Amino acid sequence: MTGSQDGPANDLDQWLAGCGSHRQTQYLERERRVLSGNHAVEIQAGGQPLLNFSSNDYLGLASHPELVAALNNTARSNGVGSGASALVTGYREEHRLLEQELAEFLQREKVLLCSSGYLANLAVATSLVGKGDVIIQDRLCHASLIDAARLSEARFLRYAHADMAALQRQLELKKAGNTLVVSDGVFSMDGDTAPLTEMATLCEGYQAWLAVDDAHGIGVCGPGGRGSVAAAGLGSSQVPILTGTLGKALGCFGAFVAGSEALINHLVNEARSYIYTTAMPPALAAAARAALRRVIEDDWRREQLQGLIKHFRQGASRRGLILMASDSPIQPMVIGDSQTTLELASRLQRQGFLVVAIRPPTVRKGTARLRITLTAAHQPAQLDALLDAIATASSYV
Repeated sequence: MTGSQDGPANDLDQWLAGCGSHRQTQYLERERRVLSGNHAVEIQAGGQPLLNFSSNDYLGLASHPELVAALNNTARSNGVGSGASALVTGYREEHRLLEQELAEFLQREKVLLCSSGYLANLAVATSLVGKGDVIIQDRLCHASLIDAARLSEARFLRYAHADMAALQRQLELKKAGNTLVVSDGVFSMDGDTAPLTEMATLCEGYQAWLAVDDAHGIGVCGPGGRGSVAAAGLGSSQVPILTGTLGKALGCFGAFVAGSEALINHLVNEARSYIYTTAMPPALAAAARAALRRVIEDDWRREQLQGLIKHFRQGASRRGLILMASDSPIQPMVIGDSQTTLELASRLQRQGFLVVAIRPPTVRKGTARLRITLTAAHQPAQLDALLDAIATASSYV
């Protein structure tokens, strides 16, 4: 809720209380949970043991001993914080090595580390397009991509989810200026994959630049875990701008932009969200390097994860539970209204399962859902227990 209710409030706390009351009546109030434990699946909330089905730690790497050791060792030798932005004194050898290794892994000329995926997406949009240009996005793009488009000051167009005919109609509006087409690779709330091959063909035909945020694909899908772009058989010529995160499948923190040397040099000089942000701590860069090695060497993690996804979907079908179409670790179950979704999530938590209720504005009104996420660290019996609990709880809400 934004703006005034009955006019400007004389007292800030009074106005804020009104906003909070409105959220509560719509079942949209959010609260943070204090969680503990270092296992990818088994955690605690307020002393209650829970099986975590809401993590993006898809390969179960966040607590891997190699990552922990790399972080500890580098913190001892380099300290904790980087001390400044990368263009001042914050850029260290661990950053350079991680950028180099990510570029080799992704088969791109260069990579630029960013402090978060949000900042990486801001860097791309705000430095590549502006007034007189056009930016076109899938309607279900991540919030960071939406905000980046708004801040770019380019003309902002959106097309119906995965509708390539709609994208083509918008590309036909192209006049002067540059056009940037942007999409998630794997969509964070639906779990499906963008039609990247068709998008690349359209962008080539209309001389538009294609940028893909593969935060939920890199490490999980594609040859060697290189993501949805690689899974589609596309490279840097078709998708010249690739963003990704180190905080999901790699179990670490931070993000990156991958592309040509010219693109990265441009971002270093023009992207305000990179220039004016403190650089990632070098210890975290070291941990991400360790994570990348595990992504490259541990194909079994992806194989195990794919087996669990298949097991979960088959089990849901046998129990009459309807999931959205997704072959990713994101397995959403649309409930509908926010109140019912919250009640179902609460019942599951009392039975020992953490499955977060996703509500508007993160998803469209009427599509509140349980966003169930699977990791390579889950066991089939844990998936079956969750499915049984959902089937039982659903009959009470």
